[in-house]
Amino acid sequence: MSVPLSILDLAIIGTGETPQQSLEGSVALAQRAEELGYRRIWYAEHHNNGAIASSATSVLIAHVAANTRTIRLGSGGIMLPNHSPLVIAEQFGTLATLHPGRIDLGLGRAPGTDQPTMRALRRDPRAADTFPQDIVELRGYLAGETRIPGVEAIPGRGTNVPLYILGSSMFGAKLAAVLGLPYAFASHFAPELLHDAVDLYRREFRPSEQLEQPHVIAGVNVIAAETDEDAQAQLLVTRRRRVGLLVGRGQTYSDDEADLILASPQGRGLLQMMQYSVAGTPPAVDAYLDEFAAHAQADELIVVAQSPTVQARLRSIELLAGVALSAPA
Repeated sequence: MSVPLSILDLAIIGTGETPQQSLEGSVALAQRAEELGYRRIWYAEHHNNGAIASSATSVLIAHVAANTRTIRLGSGGIMLPNHSPLVIAEQFGTLATLHPGRIDLGLGRAPGTDQPTMRALRRDPRAADTFPQDIVELRGYLAGETRIPGVEAIPGRGTNVPLYILGSSMFGAKLAAVLGLPYAFASHFAPELLHDAVDLYRREFRPSEQLEQPHVIAGVNVIAAETDEDAQAQLLVTRRRRVGLLVGRGQTYSDDEADLILASPQGRGLLQMMQYSVAGTPPAVDAYLDEFAAHAQADELIVVAQSPTVQARLRSIELLAGVALSAPA
């Protein structure tokens, strides 16, 4: 690979699996990724989603960190408008205090859920409007330069946990550039504005104490298998499952019903969300990722292992590492 590889672990709860099995799988994935040489693993804040177990993101990071030794761990991301900046500074300051030099804090402004769950979270619908100011406040707490006189994050003060802006729009690109922070584009599910956002970010980037040069992380879906047939079969299972999650809001469809939806205009929209995806043998996946890194002007790729089971995801990252990280498969 021409750029470093990282992993976004969605902590998927597979068909017939329990949340406990999903979280145990996340620990196993992190341990293997550490052995293989991946740069970092991130977990995303999602709520009220029956297929994702990473809702308590900082708690999951703490558990994985306690069961690994060196790999960087973080959020991809924390939806900051769901929280106060002080609470997030305390949570990630605690993580950084317990695991120095290993914690990242990626930040997004979406709710990570639907409208009823937003209300259950007690989230103010206008909270996203203060996202830039909240990041500045959060950064002040972590740097030991609080913006609120007399209020400090303890733990947190002086930990300087590195911040990353996550996004899929021009807003996030502009904000990351103005603040001089790394920018992670969610091209694994929102590919449309990838080029425009990265161009804007690179063009308008201003150096900061954290970052002298722009740094772009781009997301991409990956399924690596010993045979192309196996990889394509896994991809089909993943696509069918997305129909239930995104169209039926958890409703169960037969394979034939899911295929009919995928062939419809609505289904083609779902497939377009996964535009930046590769499923195949390790050499084919490696070649695609090299091309995608250049296409995205990325300094780092964060791969989403989309295989439908824990064991298949483990094998996928092993096979990819064997060709892209010079690690044994």
